[in-house]
Amino acid sequence: MIKRQIPNIITLCNLLCGVFAIITLGNGTLQAPCFIILGAILDFFDGMVARLLKVEGMIGKELDSLADVVTFGVAPALIALTLLMEQLGCMDFPLALVALIPLSMALMSAYRLAKFNIDTRQTTSFLGVPTPLNALLWLSIPIIAHLSLTKQHLWGWYGEGFYRTIASVLTNEWFIIVGSVLMSVFMVIEIPMLALKFKNMKWQDNKERFLFIIISLALIFVLNVYAVPFVVIIYILISIISNIVKR
Repeated sequence: MIKRQIPNIITLCNLLCGVFAIITLGNGTLQAPCFIILGAILDFFDGMVARLLKVEGMIGKELDSLADVVTFGVAPALIALTLLMEQLGCMDFPLALVALIPLSMALMSAYRLAKFNIDTRQTTSFLGVPTPLNALLWLSIPIIAHLSLTKQHLWGWYGEGFYRTIASVLTNEWFIIVGSVLMSVFMVIEIPMLALKFKNMKWQDNKERFLFIIISLALIFVLNVYAVPFVVIIYILISIISNIVKR
């Protein structure tokens, strides 16, 4: 009985990380990404532990989605909301409604995860952008903004002005508003997205995957953590282009 609950306990810890991420937003946006990253690690291990212990079940599957809604849906949406409110400052009524646009990501995350649980087409691939990938985009922005402000880059190939430009674009109110809308749409749109599962190592069968990995590693090598938003964008673009070519 206890063995059956171990994966569920890990999943609940993921949920707790999402809650802590939301709570810490009251002190700024820098601590929340740490809890989301920890939640992502726990989300990876709960399924693995369930398979190793051979205790997979419907409760674990549903609980996993509930935890993901908080950690990868609500928390990133609130990070985007907080960033947007910092940019907009004092707001009158119409502007306050615009500031709520990032919350659409929380709603679409919940819809996507509910659909994922019953959609048999997504057993080996994804339809729409996975919620953890959306979370990765938004959690990277406060980290990038902090690194740009403190000039504490992991490594750098360019001058400070280059990194400040990237940070200013990512924290711009229009980027946050448009990005929130686009990511909300991409999470629920029925476009097959790249799944990084290799059945073999042949180039012809995995060229999109190899291309994504090569470009991502090159970006990380050149831009360090500043590459993360671009990696998410590249993932979406390669998925869309791959679908167009196949059609």
